[in-house]
Amino acid sequence: MKTAGHSEATAHRGLELNPFRGLRYDPDRVGSLAAVTSPPYDVVVRPDGLHHLESSDPHNIVRLILPQAATPGARNEQAAETLRRWVSEGVLTTDPDPCLYVYEQRDGEGMLQRGLIGALRVSEPAEQVVLPHEDVMPHVVADRADLMRATSANLEPLLLTYRGNGTTTATADLIERTAGGPPLLETTTEDGFRHRLWSLTDPADLAAVRSDLARQQALIADGHHRWATYRRLRAEHASPSPWDHGLVLLVDTARYPLRVRAIHRLLHGLPVGTAVAALRGHFRLRRLEVPLPEALETLADAACAGNAFLLAGDGAFHLADRPDPALLDRTIPADRPAAWRTLDATVLHATLLKHVWHIPEDSPDRIAYIHDTAATVEKAERDGGTAVLMHPVREEVVRDLARQGVTMPRKSTSFGPKPATGLVLRALDL
Repeated sequence: MKTAGHSEATAHRGLELNPFRGLRYDPDRVGSLAAVTSPPYDVVVRPDGLHHLESSDPHNIVRLILPQAATPGARNEQAAETLRRWVSEGVLTTDPDPCLYVYEQRDGEGMLQRGLIGALRVSEPAEQVVLPHEDVMPHVVADRADLMRATSANLEPLLLTYRGNGTTTATADLIERTAGGPPLLETTTEDGFRHRLWSLTDPADLAAVRSDLARQQALIADGHHRWATYRRLRAEHASPSPWDHGLVLLVDTARYPLRVRAIHRLLHGLPVGTAVAALRGHFRLRRLEVPLPEALETLADAACAGNAFLLAGDGAFHLADRPDPALLDRTIPADRPAAWRTLDATVLHATLLKHVWHIPEDSPDRIAYIHDTAATVEKAERDGGTAVLMHPVREEVVRDLARQGVTMPRKSTSFGPKPATGLVLRALDL
């Protein structure tokens, strides 16, 4: 439903990042902060990664974001009860004052990312304030919405990027100055990333951030389903309400460029031999008896010249490139920009899945989306399916399409590093 409050909100333009009272783990009540964190819910490789996280600490955040029970309703009820219990027991405690959080991630290879975590005003699509670049799956949005309603919480921030001038904004200077002081928390997760968090409570600092961001537009780097969920829940509640905002991490990629990686597909019930045979006559095919890193290098070289994919699952790699132009003309919609028509993800979904392999893209029992390359190959070999490995899209292509209002096929990109889930939560009933 639309309300007068929502109509009034659309008069604002630009990003509006608000302070909130974060809900955080008490380090004295858990084994370690690293042991209670998790990757975002859609990055956890299931069931292996899920079981690993559950066993790492009885209070791992995965018990909230991916609760395990017999039915969806039972899962959400369990997550809500777990959250209430952890708060009542003091495992999770609320910061005393509303604040924005400066968040830093650093690895051992020189990767440094800093940004702001806050409660972002949820805008309407017509406002062009937050730009999606991928389609979403309705059943995933429904699932996330049910979980957020049950817990009355934003359990993990989505990742948004914007383009500042890279050096002289008040927000950039404030983040750098804050990162020079002692953090609220510091931990290193098993992937080698060090995470640090600081709070911003000074009214002058918060006003400077608000002024800077009021002129900015953001791109969703990670969390399309959570953003669609925020919008659905905002529409369900009369404004003003806590549902007018959603938890985000906002990063200036002019200053801190993100890595862009591909999201791979695991096709259940399609053996590699069958998949490769169906491509004969439509793509050039080459069998590669090489290790995974070398196969990915070959894929990268082939992708420079056009659409290319690596198929795996039988102990080798099969490079499929140089698609038949007539096949593409026949299967790819002609009413989209050329940059969209030539995306690997477009060719995969519109041509391979739909017309060559005849796999509906909205069938979660047939297609799994996995970020980890080695895990995709291993699961394909173990399950007898086909891993389709993708080459990443450049960030500028993603941003240009988003500004044109053109969405890419679902799960086309993986921006990172992604924020660790569990460092700060937002309870909507505070």
